[in-house]
Amino acid sequence: MSIDRSSSSGSKTRVLVADDTESVRLLFEKLLTAEGYQVTCVGDGVAALDAVHVHQPDVILLDVGMPGIDGIEVCRRLKAEEATRLTPVVLVTGLSDLHDRIKGIEAGADDFLSKPVHPHELRARVASLSRMKHLTDALDSAEAAFMALALTIEARDPTTKGHCERLAARAVLVGRALGLPSEDLDALHRGGFLHDLGKVGVPDSVLLKAGRLTEAEFALMKRHPEIGDALCAPLQSLRHVRPIIRSHHERLDGSGYPHGLRGDEVPLLAQIVAVVDVYDAMTSDRPYRLALDPEEATAFLRDQVAKRRFLKAHVEAFFDTLRVDAIPSLQ
Repeated sequence: MSIDRSSSSGSKTRVLVADDTESVRLLFEKLLTAEGYQVTCVGDGVAALDAVHVHQPDVILLDVGMPGIDGIEVCRRLKAEEATRLTPVVLVTGLSDLHDRIKGIEAGADDFLSKPVHPHELRARVASLSRMKHLTDALDSAEAAFMALALTIEARDPTTKGHCERLAARAVLVGRALGLPSEDLDALHRGGFLHDLGKVGVPDSVLLKAGRLTEAEFALMKRHPEIGDALCAPLQSLRHVRPIIRSHHERLDGSGYPHGLRGDEVPLLAQIVAVVDVYDAMTSDRPYRLALDPEEATAFLRDQVAKRRFLKAHVEAFFDTLRVDAIPSLQ
């Protein structure tokens, strides 16, 4: 039975082997090439880092004991970079090198092989990790498709051009001002783009209506957070973004939708996106009205704080990102 070693794009799965011992490189290359992999071999850590950026391997095999930059340091650098942090890394160590294994785990290694490496174990580890990489790539592709869909939805209404991009950028600035961790900042950025994804289920006759929505039309519009959340539910990579999509129209006093959440029931990141979303919507032209002056939008946000719909700290942080020195502190 033949085994398909091609990636999701149809090309061969790429494996990088980095080892300072030529006989090991030749053995790994022979075994993996025979299995249908495309193999690149290098002899040191510097060459490995260069080869990763040139060849973009699906799986990386690193000898721990390479001169100069060792395998553990190469692994640490790769896991610290956005472009390579999800690429599986296997560290090849001595059978009894527990210290190296602990350091490898701390560096982010995905798996280990012990010398001398058994051919069957090598094949099995590489096959397993390459499947994981292809699955990760597929999930990334699905998320990218959602991003494109969100921008397509935005393009249905010419007056909202740039709304998602502005919201994503501004929400990250607010999150940074509040001292949120990088994982939350990433969710704010993606949530800014995807927050209105569910409007794919809202017809143009409602979305682009110039006049006031009827009760039935508004009920349909209010479904878009749940529609967007349901679309993103199958993607584990969007688990931190879904609360933003689902709850960015909720308000702390329970007056929002779709679930009328109150207080701490409203997810923190959704609270932040809501503040930015309201301001951007008010200061942009919409089918049913022209853009309001920034002063009017600012006054509205103050009023929302007074009514306990937004937190003072979030609105203050948002005002700081606008660099408007004339805005006094909220009382």
